Amino acid sequence: MEWTRHLLIVPILLPLVTGASLLLIDETHHTLKALVSLASTVLLLGAAVALMRMADGDPGAGGVVSLSYAVASWPAPFAIVLVLDRLAALMLVMTAIVAFAALVFSLARWHKAGPHFHSLFQFLLMGLGGAFLTGDLFNLFVFFEVTLAASYGLLLHGSGAFRVRSGLHYIAINLAASLLFLIGASLIYGVTGTLNMADLAVRLHAVPAEDRMLLQAGAAILGIAFLVKAGMWPLCFWLPSAYMAAAAPVGAIFVVLTKVGVYVLLRLSLLLFGSEAGELTGFGGMVLLWGGMATIAFAASGVLASQAMGRLAGYSVLVSSGTLLAAVGMGDTAVVSGALFYLVSSAFATAAFFMLIELVERAREPGADLLAVTIEAYGEEGEETGEREDEEIGVVMPGALAVLGVCFGCVALLLAGLPPLSGFVAKFALLTGMLNLDGLGAPAEIPPRTWLLVALVILSGLAALVAMMRSGIRTFWAPLEAIVPRVLVVEVAPIVALLVLCLLLTVKGGAMVGYTEAAARSLHDPSGYIQGVLGPEPRAAAR
Repeated sequence: MEWTRHLLIVPILLPLVTGASLLLIDETHHTLKALVSLASTVLLLGAAVALMRMADGDPGAGGVVSLSYAVASWPAPFAIVLVLDRLAALMLVMTAIVAFAALVFSLARWHKAGPHFHSLFQFLLMGLGGAFLTGDLFNLFVFFEVTLAASYGLLLHGSGAFRVRSGLHYIAINLAASLLFLIGASLIYGVTGTLNMADLAVRLHAVPAEDRMLLQAGAAILGIAFLVKAGMWPLCFWLPSAYMAAAAPVGAIFVVLTKVGVYVLLRLSLLLFGSEAGELTGFGGMVLLWGGMATIAFAASGVLASQAMGRLAGYSVLVSSGTLLAAVGMGDTAVVSGALFYLVSSAFATAAFFMLIELVERAREPGADLLAVTIEAYGEEGEETGEREDEEIGVVMPGALAVLGVCFGCVALLLAGLPPLSGFVAKFALLTGMLNLDGLGAPAEIPPRTWLLVALVILSGLAALVAMMRSGIRTFWAPLEAIVPRVLVVEVAPIVALLVLCLLLTVKGGAMVGYTEAAARSLHDPSGYIQGVLGPEPRAAAR
């Protein structure tokens, strides 16, 4: 166990060293930089899988509920501490898989469209890995800013007027969110005297009554910062345009960025304001629940109104965010378990969709969407797609339209939550948790707000199905002109791989549900997390 403990630093150190090393390689050596970046991402995926196996071990057989790594061996809570548990491991594996798929897709053209693509990509992975592993709010802010700084460059990668305009909006909004993060963290530190998450969970019980309002204000401001990143209504107006403007592989990895906000809200709400928080139990839960439902309603309307597929994908990200935020707000173990399954499935589906859109657009007449009346609300087609280049790329793949059509249909099934792919299993698990079904039927009393959430989840799936059918008919069934797209195998392979993983999530649904249930139980009983950081006597350590 001693040497494996050092694996916790790998998701941060490996992309940091890789990104810095790639800066020393001249931009003309595209192939060398791509190989180094790809090799690093493969190693990152291997390390993430190894960490997941460590986190999923049985504590009675030498496994761990949570494993901490104190940098420079400083004692908690003063150390820069990294903490591994099932939730963090799940997020790391999901991020590495999506990153690998996006990076492979970018090798066809996008990694050459601007300088330092691979360095920015690796720094983004470093920030994400640190955000999922860090055990204190200050370092969460550091990794949060590293992620945002890299995302600014990646969003503007490839230039174009629409991309630059959306990128400036994205930068302004996220800088404001960073300011709120600092204000909220400062208020919490002023009241508690610590920013270590485990230490905070212990010290909250000792906060004087006269300071409790200040603590709640700090937590609320901090929550708003992450709600901006998660895309909760009405803080989500920037997201569809920004994600649509991004290059296809960048849009795919940006799907994970919205999950950072959801991850932090889930982590802090159950760690700090769980069942043992006394008067602070459930703080902010109703805001997340109703805000999540409002986000689902808004995003479903946007899905139906979208004519450009890029905007449709952006609103699909918001549907996922709203569903997850509402699930976090409910705070039930079974609901959180289903939400974690849904988080992984929706991330794979929307990442595949962003990459698929670029290939599908090559099979369409450039002005096709102008026939739709509502396109006037969104601007010209060239602007909507970020001014895609007109040059043909790659060699015509046999049956390209058929392959793209099958992939498009699979994505539609995933977004709508229909069988046989994992979107159905994830939504079924989520709805089962909401209705508290145990095989004997639903309980007599279910709050009206739960029925409303169930209805919104189902209707959002119907909206996705209608919108995807409409886009599919325009593209594959009744196009203005039959165009055979020129695509590379390296572009199709990552999309197919993500869809195959969604199929495997269905086949191995029992194992996945078992993992998410264990993760949800550990989140609702944070004593293992606290002891993993502060030791067997956390209250004494806190003093």
